[in-house]
Amino acid sequence: MHKQIREKREQRAKIYEQAKALLGKAEIEKRSLMADEQKSYDKMIADMGTLKTDIENLERAEQIESELRSSAGPAAGRPDPDGAGSRAGAPTDPKSEIRAAGFREFLAGGMATLTSEQRALQVSDQSAAGYLVAPEQFQTELIKFLNNAVFVRGMGTVIPVTSAQSLGVASLDADPADPDWTSELGTGGEDSAMKVGKRKFVPHPLAKRIKVSRTLLQLTAGGAETLVRDRLGYKMATTEENAFLNGDGVNKPLGIFVASSDGVPASRDTVNATSSTAPEADALIAAKYALKGGYRGNAIWVLHRDAIGKVAQLKGSDGQYLWRMGMALNEPDRLLNLPIMESEYAPNAFTAGTYYAALYGPKFYWIADAFGMSVQRLDELYAEANQVGFISRSQVDGQPVLAEAFVRVKTKP
Repeated sequence: MHKQIREKREQRAKIYEQAKALLGKAEIEKRSLMADEQKSYDKMIADMGTLKTDIENLERAEQIESELRSSAGPAAGRPDPDGAGSRAGAPTDPKSEIRAAGFREFLAGGMATLTSEQRALQVSDQSAAGYLVAPEQFQTELIKFLNNAVFVRGMGTVIPVTSAQSLGVASLDADPADPDWTSELGTGGEDSAMKVGKRKFVPHPLAKRIKVSRTLLQLTAGGAETLVRDRLGYKMATTEENAFLNGDGVNKPLGIFVASSDGVPASRDTVNATSSTAPEADALIAAKYALKGGYRGNAIWVLHRDAIGKVAQLKGSDGQYLWRMGMALNEPDRLLNLPIMESEYAPNAFTAGTYYAALYGPKFYWIADAFGMSVQRLDELYAEANQVGFISRSQVDGQPVLAEAFVRVKTKP
């Protein structure tokens, strides 16, 4: 897989040089791209985007394979989640082994096939859960998958909410006024500017249901957990990403691209001077310097691939392209020397008054998670179609917590 990644990176770099040469030729001749050149350039940018996605998928698959290999042999002193015992000389936990084996049997065939111990189910007593709750390793892999697939979650501040219905966080909404130059015994004027507020997070239910062939589950008993984990994790991840970027805050997270006094207000927007249909270099440069230096050091751009294709053609006043391709392994592309995170859920309409980019400090997007993720099996609902349903559930909230750590860019209204 290393070879495939290297070859695709080399192929992407070659296309980049071809695209740069095409733009360079038009610049030397002091003209815009002709229609056929523009078509070729757009295809090059699209091909680069496809290769970037392929590279990221291969890198993610490589990471998952590595995790699966490491989980195949449990660490000394830790129970084997597959119920096959532990390494030589390591103590085992019989209850954990039975629990994992019971969950595997439940995934593959349902209640009728269980040979492990069964008990009446109740949430308040872990030992009475009938060993049908996902084993701890399975649930951990689900959370890890979300972190890898959703960059907002993976780079943001995630806070578990386990003992209450909501999370309250104190916030400094206004600093004290500047002190007064005064005499030796003076105390200065009384301050009334400082304000302390509160951010409230209420985790909202999120659920996704998939159907899996019963025959497939039976034939892949050893891989049933992997199949369910992969598909449910993917669906939960994409739904979360969309909300973290575009959610309106009504029974869902509040997104970065939504103007709101509770998150990022419209006062944090920079606007194109002339174009209603394309990005502008000056607006992007203004956005970068709308962030204080302390935020810029760790800031990231968020753009759709369509926006990246347009931005890649822009130059600054020095004649240099604003966009640079990442060449090293796992190195992101950069815009104005800050990393770009590409998302299919970022805006790409390019109509009057619409957003096309955001720049922010990722740690200032906070996510509140309640109770982790659970999996429920629907054994009879799809029996006529020889299918088994699985529902994953979680409770999540999220929002920007410090407006000055965010800035968005939009087209001219």
